[in-house]
Amino acid sequence: MTTTVDPTAPGCPVDHNQLTRFPFDANGTALPPQIAQLLAHEPVKKVRTIAGAEAWLVSSYPLCRQVLDDDRYSLAETSAPGAPRQYALTIPPEVVNNMGNITGAGLRKAVMKALNPKSPGLEDWLYERARHLADRLMAAGAPSDLRYDFTVPYSTALHTYILGIPEADSGKLYDSLHIAFMNSPREIPAAAMNWDRDIAHMVRRLNDPETGGLLGELAALRDDPDYAHLTDEMLATVGVTMFGAGVISVMGFLTMAIVSLIQHPELRARLVADPSLIPAAVDELLRINLSIADGLPRIATETLVLGDVEIQQGELVLVLVEAANHDPQEFEDPHTVRLDRPNANGHLSFGGGGHYCPATALGKRHAQIAIEVLLDRMPGLDLAVPIEQLVWRTGFMKRIPERLPVLW
Repeated sequence: MTTTVDPTAPGCPVDHNQLTRFPFDANGTALPPQIAQLLAHEPVKKVRTIAGAEAWLVSSYPLCRQVLDDDRYSLAETSAPGAPRQYALTIPPEVVNNMGNITGAGLRKAVMKALNPKSPGLEDWLYERARHLADRLMAAGAPSDLRYDFTVPYSTALHTYILGIPEADSGKLYDSLHIAFMNSPREIPAAAMNWDRDIAHMVRRLNDPETGGLLGELAALRDDPDYAHLTDEMLATVGVTMFGAGVISVMGFLTMAIVSLIQHPELRARLVADPSLIPAAVDELLRINLSIADGLPRIATETLVLGDVEIQQGELVLVLVEAANHDPQEFEDPHTVRLDRPNANGHLSFGGGGHYCPATALGKRHAQIAIEVLLDRMPGLDLAVPIEQLVWRTGFMKRIPERLPVLW
């Protein structure tokens, strides 16, 4: 007599070799097809990560929000020895909870001040830089690579400006990010080499009397007895992580926002006709943004119930932002770009809870100004190749096209 076992039946042992692999497709032109199934039927699903670990992938908006808002789902614990990993660490474990470390060291006020888009002169500088890059791109003529010639130099220049270091530093620092943001199942020797080199470079800038901006302010704290606990390496870490996380995030979003604008020519036409709509458009572009290719990781610090699933202490939980942002229970008609969406700021593209991105306002303004300048200079902005010919970077924490050839 043969017995057939239904693998979907409650209580049936999970065949761990058959777990869904995560992350999904690196192509950033469409939402991965698995997400509709997750939202409809499996808002908390066990998956296998690049590193080979098991994790709970959370997709519905309310459950994603629940994880992000509950401190019992810990970011800091994701770097603990033996913790299940999404992929191998490319930075020292103690740096994973970077904003927590900055706050603990008493540096949050200085960092938040540097990230304020209303800092004197910053907005004017962003306009000047965007116009300079757009004009240079147009002078060279179409086709041009908008990522290489605009979104990368615009984003890296912003962060050298904030840090108060020469823009010429951005080349080597940016090169490190190609490895620092890799998704790898095992350790990457070059990541540690780049980290040590970049930390040494930031220490030299700390000791350079010409350094201004945030790094100059941090350097001055070394003369204050209240900050005697700070070492040069701790201060340099602020510079390296701010450059890395900041550049890759704003560059990734801006690049993908432009892809989305090209995919929605009716939206582009509206923004060309009425630039005052750009701030509302940026919120919607953030919501439909597919640049976050991985999940926001947390470790359960105790046994917790999430939806219909019991999460055991020590298990890895991954918040799938792109799914939450397209949850029809939260965002009506989620696949449509609506500039009058009543909960436009409700998306999770900047995270949530205690680890809500501190550079939210700056990231938005960075994108708003870039889009305003590009559409003013290039109202006919379009791809110079069929969209299916874009090549998407794989094994990376962000979805980005390797090149973005455009005409105008």
